Amino acid sequence: MENKIILGKTITEWINEYPLMDKIIAAEEVFWTNPKHGKFEEAIKKISLSELDVQDAAERLNRFAPYIAKVFPETQKTNGIIESPIVKIPNMKKALEDRFNQELLGDLLLKCDSHLAISGSIKARGGIYEVLKHTEDLAVENGMLKLDDDYSIIDSDKFKQFFSQYSIAVGSTGNLGLSIGIMSAQLGFKVYVHMSADAKQWKKDLLRSKGVTVVEYQSDYSKAVVEGRKQAANDKNMYFVDDENSTNLFLGYAVAAYRLRKQLEEMNVTVDEDHPLFVYLPCGVGGGPGGVAFGLKLVFKDNVHCFFAEPTHSPCMLIGLMTGMHDKVCVQDFGIDNVTEADGLAVGRASGFVGKTLENLISGSYTITDDKLHILLSILADSENIYLEPSALAGVPGPTQLFKTDSGQKYIENNNLKDKMKNASHIAWATGGSMVPKEVMDAYYKKGCELRTN
Repeated sequence: MENKIILGKTITEWINEYPLMDKIIAAEEVFWTNPKHGKFEEAIKKISLSELDVQDAAERLNRFAPYIAKVFPETQKTNGIIESPIVKIPNMKKALEDRFNQELLGDLLLKCDSHLAISGSIKARGGIYEVLKHTEDLAVENGMLKLDDDYSIIDSDKFKQFFSQYSIAVGSTGNLGLSIGIMSAQLGFKVYVHMSADAKQWKKDLLRSKGVTVVEYQSDYSKAVVEGRKQAANDKNMYFVDDENSTNLFLGYAVAAYRLRKQLEEMNVTVDEDHPLFVYLPCGVGGGPGGVAFGLKLVFKDNVHCFFAEPTHSPCMLIGLMTGMHDKVCVQDFGIDNVTEADGLAVGRASGFVGKTLENLISGSYTITDDKLHILLSILADSENIYLEPSALAGVPGPTQLFKTDSGQKYIENNNLKDKMKNASHIAWATGGSMVPKEVMDAYYKKGCELRTN
């Protein structure tokens, strides 16, 4: 393996250039801080997307709100806006301090995208937004809809018949497929979800129950995407949702930051130069966490510090960012198997679009073992009575890693944050879990409890 050539260098040469690579290849937990992380005002100049693009996405979601409220009654209390609560989790904070013997300065909060309406994961943001954008484009172009219409008119046989001429396809490890599938089928589209080997059976079953065609592969996420893209290329009426390169997905996620600002204000949580905000985002291919991080930087600028969290066996974004090679390298190149129970994060090659967009905005990335995900799942259930799927726990140990590791401590010092950490807020972004069947969740919990006692 040492003599294998990757982009002109042997593994040994890669390790010499990036010493952390040794631990990454060994599937050990690491905490990496990004040397290219810079000031917001400088970094944003290199990015083609702006606040206006995010505002445009937010307005589109507002236009669709009457339709969403009508066809998904669970969204009526939020008037058709798909949004999740944010809660303080002081018992979990104490449990983390006890478990890892590390004081955590500041408050710990959980952003419960695990409980978003319709599809129960963060993908209800970007995935549903992209479907709605495509829906609006088709309906407006064909004279079926005007931007000042009441969009609840879309819930009709006339519109369903119109959309049934068109198809939507996506490649997914699970949650993106759920959000695209449920929304597209509701509108009347034919839907094809190409799913990787690690996708959970209950997610496939749920999609099929909605009339979605699920295409299964024995390979990983990248293969599912390639096949989905190929299918769409041969059908002019088929739209492919490209998780690796989609600006629309990215903008749908970015809207979350503007809503979060309002939620924090309502909770009297201050974010400014003396009250830094740290956000820890589970990361697969990068679209969801990348879009949220981009929005957060637009809103809070240099006062927010965003970290990606990945399984030790699927650290694709970390490798892409650290080497600057982004989607030109995958974890398998370095002998890492990309096998993890965190199905939503089981991605071997990161989005080049996301990596390049956030190259100077992201603070860093860290990895976590599957066993620790299960342990944290059971601790969160016991301490706060909140149940998440394993991948959604990846953000929870972020503060511990920040305070416990040398690289985390250096980050605090280099950014002149040492005296401000007692005023900090830490948000773990919970990405999924509320739709997990009870028997599956019980098995996750049981496994976590057993690992805790061993």
